[in-house]
Order: sequence, then structure tokens, then C-alpha cells
Amino acid sequence: MAADTDRATALKEFDETKAGVKGLADSGITSIPAIFHHPNLHLTPAASNISIPTIDLSLPRPMAVDLIRAASRDWGFFQLVNHGIPLSTIEATISAVRSFHELPTAVRSQHYTRTHVGGVSYYSNPDLLLSAAASWRDTLYVTFGPVRPELDRIPEVCRAEMVAWKQHAREVAREVMGMMCEGLGVGPGRLEEMTCLEGTGMVGNYYPPCPEPHRTLGVVDHTDPGVLTVLIQDQIGGLQVKKMINGDEYCWVDVNPVPGALVFNAGDLLQIISNDEYQSVQHRVVANSGENGRVSVAVFFSPGKREDSDIYGPLPELISVENPAKYCNLKMSELMGAFFNKELASKSILQQFKLP
Repeated sequence: MAADTDRATALKEFDETKAGVKGLADSGITSIPAIFHHPNLHLTPAASNISIPTIDLSLPRPMAVDLIRAASRDWGFFQLVNHGIPLSTIEATISAVRSFHELPTAVRSQHYTRTHVGGVSYYSNPDLLLSAAASWRDTLYVTFGPVRPELDRIPEVCRAEMVAWKQHAREVAREVMGMMCEGLGVGPGRLEEMTCLEGTGMVGNYYPPCPEPHRTLGVVDHTDPGVLTVLIQDQIGGLQVKKMINGDEYCWVDVNPVPGALVFNAGDLLQIISNDEYQSVQHRVVANSGENGRVSVAVFFSPGKREDSDIYGPLPELISVENPAKYCNLKMSELMGAFFNKELASKSILQQFKLP
């Protein structure tokens, strides 16, 4: 009981500094606080002989559709190149998010809050008070849809770039969703008709250098709850995907940064909608062992219709006697409630909606 009290006090004291993990790193510490220690953490080297697929969007459409379908089925992840977004735009977005996280603490801390007011919040660890151990990262989070954020609440140093990036990500996500639909054998607009481009959240994650990277993680292993995630990252790396090899053995695979590439991954709801044709897989970020802070920017897409009358489940077009529905129909409130009411490490929520 005393240990629980001490931990709760330490968490509260850390959160009340409003300086985040960046503040700890800036203080010059040589060991990380106990609240960041992940028990039983065994970081084995990532597999060196395999990598997630890289898909060239300039290929003939039927070929690209086949590659996206195979990657979504076999990996749940892929990198996309030749997508039409200039490298300079990607770099400007990453640079702007970095600029925010590297503002002086006195300036940055003015934005620190766990209350998502006006669609914007900045904090360290969304599940700080729920998780068994905190992770070594800070996050700027903006909800762009279905309700627009109050733009003046987005920090000015990265406001224009984040707003512009949302539109770029949406355009390429529309193209990829259409190709995913074709891969399922349904019309290219099927997911868009279900408003799967309208629920939009963006996170700008910052992973400061960690003095003890073997004791903690940047993000614990988890799956994303929505339909599709589009991520850009700097060249430092650290994102890993869990992959089964040889039919019964799992390993971690590095998502090595490719300049200008977009990283796509399927979420839990897309696995449900596709009736297990596409896979939502576990992924994580290892703690940053380098000398410079790592930045990634992820945009999460999910249905914008979230009334209790709006129901989502396996597409009827995919259901047959030979291929019965594997999941029940559900409300977005049920899906997101299952996600946000638990610590991130227990976020694989598909089993809750699996039919017997």
C-alpha cells in the first residue's frame, strides 16, 4: 500500500511540473525516475532480415491495389512512397512539431493540460495515471474532426504546419482507403461513405534522449482503435511492428525511416469492418538512445458519425455462408470507451467484439 501511495505521489508531482519528459531530460538526470521503469522488460534485438513492405504509389493502380491488400493482410503496416506530397512539406511538419516540444519549459508548460479543451491538449502519457509504468515521451494532441478544433489553441509555433498536414494526410488517406476497398472487392468509396475520413486526430510525439533506454519504452506495444493511421517520422527511428514468423514465433521488426515515406497501418475497426481480411497489429516505440529528440506525427482516421444509432461491423458484402461474420456490430462509443478506459498496453480490444 505504501508503495502505491509513493507511486501516486510521484506521478502527481511529475505531472504538476508541466514540463513533461522533456523537462526531465533537460535537467541532466543520469537515471530515470522509478515511475518510468517497465518491469520484466526484455528488449531483444529486432529481426535484421525482414522489413515491412514499401509500396510505390506511382505503380499502375491494379498492381498498387494488390500490394496494399497483401501488406494490409499480412503485415497491417506498410510504407508508401511516390505519394505526391513533397519531402519539404513532410520535413516542415516534423520541424514545426519539434520546435514546439523544444520551446523553453516556461513557454511550453503554459500549454500543458489533460483537459482536451477546444480540441487541443499537451501532456506526457495519456494513460499516466492508469498504466503500470510511464513511457518516455510527450504528446501534443489535436482533434480535427468531426468537430473542428479552436485553431488559436494550437501552439502558434506549429499551428499552420499541423493544419496543412491534416489536409495532406487526408488526401492520401482517401486514396489509400479507396485502394483498400478495391482490395476487398467493394466500391472504392465504401469506407468514405461510412465517414471513415471524418473522425480525425493528430498527435505530435516527442521522444527525448533517455539515459536508461533499457528500462523503459517510448510507447508500449498496442494496436490503434480506428480505421487507418498515417504517420511521418524523422530519421532517428524506434518504431517497431510485431510480426509472426515461421507460423508460431513472434519477433519485432524495425520500421526503418525512409526519407519522404508515409507509414500506414490498419486499426482495430478496419480489421472488424474487413472481417479479419486486414490486420491491426501490435506496435511499439523503443526508448530513444540517441543524442537528439525523436519526432513523429500520426494522423488517426475513424468514422465521424458517432451517435448511438450509428452501428459498425463487418461489411455485409464480405459475409457469406463460407465466410460468416467474425465480429458483432458495435457503436463507436463502445469501441472508443474500450480503448480510453484502459492503459495503453492493454489496448488490443478486438477480443471484446469477437463473435463466439
